[in-house]
Amino acid sequence: MTASASKAIKRVLLSWSSGKDSAWTLYQLQQDPTVEVVGLLTTFNSAFNRSAIHGVRQQLLRLQAEAACLPLIEIPLPWPCSNEQYETIMGSAVDNAQAQLRIDAVAFGDLYLEDIRRYRESTMQGTGLELLFPLWQIPTDQLAWQMIDGGLNAAITCLDPRVMPERFAGSQFSTKLLEELPESVDPCGENGEFHTFAWDGPMFSKPIAVVGGEVVVRDGFVYADLLLGETP
Repeated sequence: MTASASKAIKRVLLSWSSGKDSAWTLYQLQQDPTVEVVGLLTTFNSAFNRSAIHGVRQQLLRLQAEAACLPLIEIPLPWPCSNEQYETIMGSAVDNAQAQLRIDAVAFGDLYLEDIRRYRESTMQGTGLELLFPLWQIPTDQLAWQMIDGGLNAAITCLDPRVMPERFAGSQFSTKLLEELPESVDPCGENGEFHTFAWDGPMFSKPIAVVGGEVVVRDGFVYADLLLGETP
């Protein structure tokens, strides 16, 4: 068999939250010669123009996509948003991505939560798309250190004060943070303990300059705002 007859490269759409897991998933995919990431898919709260869950400003997500040299598909979600609404909106978004970007697969940065994976598999059933989980079941204590040692830089933008101190809001995802986290907190925050914004790393062509903003408590969570800083 000739090289030209070898297996075709998969065109992959990456589900993008703006956090470290999404960023590290992108990096892993970038190292895989069998795939080509052709776009990032993100959702945002249309009432606040911020990413769902992480609470990051849309402007910063757009700068991430620019630094990754990829188009960003932005999906507005109403607030509040029911599961039925979410599934309808996301179904249309995936259909459009298939038509416009000719994708073969969708990748996710999930680590080990079986119910989340099953939900994704259920909602994507019938699309004909392959689902990829490049970080699946990598032990999170190892993964966290791999990210940091690999040059990933991220800041905590949201945390659950029921499981970790509020003082960590806005902190950098670093060796110091990992050493200070309560033992009950997953090193990658996979159980929802905290969420991050990745502002630099090997998956980006340039860093995103950010500075810390206001820290607020909203809906039972602590949010640390990030603002666009001055580029050196």
